[in-house]
Amino acid sequence: MTADFVQDEKAAALRDRLGPRSIVLVGMMGAGKSSVGKRLARRLVLPFADADTEIEQAAGMTIPEIFAHHGEPAFRDGEKKVIARLLENGPMVLATGGGAFMNEDTREAIARQGVSVWLKADLDLLLRRVRRRDDRPLLKNEDPAGTLARLIDLRYPIYAQAAITVVSHDVPQDAMVEVVVDALTRHLSAEPTGDAP
Repeated sequence: MTADFVQDEKAAALRDRLGPRSIVLVGMMGAGKSSVGKRLARRLVLPFADADTEIEQAAGMTIPEIFAHHGEPAFRDGEKKVIARLLENGPMVLATGGGAFMNEDTREAIARQGVSVWLKADLDLLLRRVRRRDDRPLLKNEDPAGTLARLIDLRYPIYAQAAITVVSHDVPQDAMVEVVVDALTRHLSAEPTGDAP
């Protein structure tokens, strides 16, 4: 039996267990949700969607422009609607924005129609990654490190409600994908099958 066949068998078994549900990646900006998500979708032969990209397409403007012209509350409302729509079209791998899981309605929708995976990363790793990009509206201030630390304090207790937690490390993305696949396999294998009396 070749390694490719074993991996395909593993992916097929995971997809069967998943059924119509989506795998929803949650976590802070810079945790790797989009990059890991794309590779995870390829690995599992599932469609990939990035909620932020979908929001930009729906609004016809970038996320920084939405924040600037309409404010964060309008962005969050649009985000909730877009994620609800995407969850209707599962199964897929869905990468969400850092604040999406903070919305109770969104968390409930994900719990009903998906399996949430928190990519948990420490502050130093997040800082190294977010400094590479200049499109994070919440970090456009004098103290991005302090802002990120405050967001961690606020968000991590909520992210901890995700079905699965995977610690994000500075390793090749494909290695992170395998960690996520293994965590999903363990989680879905432990679920009741519905055959019990």
